[in-house]
Amino acid sequence: MNKWDERYASEEFYFGTKPNAFLVSQQLLLKPGMSCLAVADGEGRNGVWLAQQGLRVLSVESSPVALEKARKLAEQRGVTDGTTSHLTRLPNNASQVIGYVEFEQADLSQWQWGENRFDMVAAIFIQFAHPALREQMFEGIRRCLKPGGLLLLQGYTPRQLEYKTGGPPAAENMYTEALLREAFGDMEIIHLREHDDHVSEGAGHSGMSALIDLVARKVA
Repeated sequence: MNKWDERYASEEFYFGTKPNAFLVSQQLLLKPGMSCLAVADGEGRNGVWLAQQGLRVLSVESSPVALEKARKLAEQRGVTDGTTSHLTRLPNNASQVIGYVEFEQADLSQWQWGENRFDMVAAIFIQFAHPALREQMFEGIRRCLKPGGLLLLQGYTPRQLEYKTGGPPAAENMYTEALLREAFGDMEIIHLREHDDHVSEGAGHSGMSALIDLVARKVA
């Protein structure tokens, strides 16, 4: 069992079952029928919530332990699991299919992101990625978004190492405003802000935290 499976092995949800607060704050940008990728979605708290908003979500996660809990969360919330449902084979028509989540186990260092595939990407605390993998993942995010598609990203800044309330213990994995502006410089930056706020997301993220939020749109 790897560290991620061990982290998610408890009956408790390591990051809680409530969606990320920043993601919820952007709810007005979400439109029923949108296709959405939830990157490294863990136990599914964000992917399931997005499906509840009427989005067609692909929740990608490396840990089978986390994915099993995510499926249970979807069932508890009354969200259709598109992984096994015939709904995923229907035409991409919002009037026919609204609000499901499809789960996929994948190593993001090897995963095929595709091109012009999603209306939205949710990348919430994906800072397990070291700089080389981060560059690869950011490129995948830019590529897989459709023209006009949205990226909603939240992470920690290097000052999070002082708070020690979540995230990796490596400054190189953290984000700065300059780093994100450079990484997504070919996109329209709608919102980019560093701030300190209290985070309450299970045992994994708990306490005052150094955060950075990004909303960006792929140029049509």
